[in-house]
Amino acid sequence: MMRSLLFVPADGGSKLDKAMASGADAVIIDLEDSIVPERKTEARAGALAFLRANRNKKDRPRLLVRINGLDTGMTDADLDVIVAGQPDAVVFPKAEGGPTVVHLDAKLTAREAAADVPERQIKILAQAVESAAGLFAAGTFRGASERLIGLTWGPEDLSAELGAETNRDAQGKLTEPYRFARSTCLYAAAAAKLPAIETVYVDFRNTQGLRSDTEDARRDGFTGRLAIHPAQVPIINEVFTPTAEQIEKAKAIVAAFSAQPGAGAVGIDGKMYDRPHLVRAQRLLASLKA
Repeated sequence: MMRSLLFVPADGGSKLDKAMASGADAVIIDLEDSIVPERKTEARAGALAFLRANRNKKDRPRLLVRINGLDTGMTDADLDVIVAGQPDAVVFPKAEGGPTVVHLDAKLTAREAAADVPERQIKILAQAVESAAGLFAAGTFRGASERLIGLTWGPEDLSAELGAETNRDAQGKLTEPYRFARSTCLYAAAAAKLPAIETVYVDFRNTQGLRSDTEDARRDGFTGRLAIHPAQVPIINEVFTPTAEQIEKAKAIVAAFSAQPGAGAVGIDGKMYDRPHLVRAQRLLASLKA
């Protein structure tokens, strides 16, 4: 289970080492937004060196690389370099539906073969709702690729495309167009039977705002969150870690249904639980093993 996924620029130097020690479940080495065009070549080389230096370490976070999107013309150059470093996954920006994932899958397969990397070892985390086209194609990810490990979304690129003044109101809450995009990501992930990863909380000094926003994400069905600063990681991890009480309740629900295999609902301490409660309990317990 990836609760926290921390972005760090591929040319970040010591920031990369700090990210590894942050406690994040995944470190995303960024070749996209945080790297200006004239530094892409150098950043790719740095990403490869970092992957090779850390790939075989024990108890490390997952290592992901955010590549440049298909519309930039830089995807191939990114993959030509970083596949040899065997990242656990690539983060795919502006993934506009299942066909674009199929396209990226083919590119990865060719380069895995050339680099003697086992086929489909490198997974894909798709940034599925970062554009208007991506929003309308969000329902097409199911079955697109065995590589897909989750969907996330991005209000910053989306608001730029819309020409919006902001994507949050004075209280820090998402405005209506972006609440809709967020919900679309949740439904798309559910339809594709994939985890939904909440987007970044850009006001990284506002720890209370981060906590409240992340609690909302967990309540609504997200299983993890992107982060832009190491200080955000402990809060995200805490919020997405089930409490002992939640674990015991889930175990009790599973045990009650196991004791009554044909039951559509069971009673526990005076409360009724039906099959959807069982599904959620099973999912929670399965997440502890992931």
